[in-house]
Amino acid sequence: MNKKIGVIGAGSWATSLAYVLENNGYEPLLYSRHQEVVDEINNNHTNSRYFNDLLLPNDIKASSSIEETLKDASYIVICIPSKDIESLNDYKKYINSNPILINATKGFDFKTGLGIHYKEEEILQGVKHLGIVSLIGPTFASEVINNQYSCITAVSKNKKNNQIVQKLFSNSFFRVYTNSDLIGCEISAGMKNIIAIASGIAAGLGYENNTRAALITRGLNEIIRYGLYHKAKLKTFFSLACIGDLYLTCSSNKSRNFQAGFKIGSDNKASKFIKENNMTVEGIEACKIIYSNAKKDNLQLPITNGVYQILFENKKPSDILKSLMNRDLKEEL
Repeated sequence: MNKKIGVIGAGSWATSLAYVLENNGYEPLLYSRHQEVVDEINNNHTNSRYFNDLLLPNDIKASSSIEETLKDASYIVICIPSKDIESLNDYKKYINSNPILINATKGFDFKTGLGIHYKEEEILQGVKHLGIVSLIGPTFASEVINNQYSCITAVSKNKKNNQIVQKLFSNSFFRVYTNSDLIGCEISAGMKNIIAIASGIAAGLGYENNTRAALITRGLNEIIRYGLYHKAKLKTFFSLACIGDLYLTCSSNKSRNFQAGFKIGSDNKASKFIKENNMTVEGIEACKIIYSNAKKDNLQLPITNGVYQILFENKKPSDILKSLMNRDLKEEL
């Protein structure tokens, strides 16, 4: 059996997934465009930008050659920022082994508004592969690589492929479930980042647990409303891919989206953060996409709308939070 697994990316999540795969007896090869990252992983067995001096297993290797990374790989993990997803157009010619592709990039394609899984299918048309399975769920890379018990979901419409990926990654500290509702899982993975920004904003403004609990619950309501409109399955919204990931992202300062919201709330404006930010905050572009789609479809998403006004219309977060509390009274469900 060929144990080689190509991993496109060498960030924190890519490295953590490589750690899980190595733990399970495979030989992951990480691709990075940055030779200094490749040399550090191969020579020092560290990836210090993300994990300081944490030692990686010797069998985790890296390469600056995408051809070397993908050649003859049994599986290929795609783990790059969603804004860079078009780079697959340059990489796909090196896929030569009819692998199962594992999508570990979350969110939406910012140019088309498509879920990343669907965008990858579009880009990879004509490439010989067995299918794409997405990994979605409440997992911080820093905890996975330290053997913290974690659960995630393998998602695609192909149940057999889901089960293969489930077995590929599952071990004593990393448990994988399966789900065939791709639409619901992708919507959940993208929209939870918007609600996490809102949660961070509230915390930055000085509001505490009551406020956060309300935002998470009403945010879940918006995700369900949007998801059901797009033919997702109701039960998906009570899964790891939705409520699990939503809770994690909205309640931890390890979340980049929560961190972004906290800074915006602390300043009571978004302009400074938008100008100075250099980290990937998926919820910002996701908010633009969901807001546009919901407006077109006449869907009521008050929290999403509020975050959009803060990010793109220069509205004060404190005013938006007050306006949410002063909306017309209604039944909860």
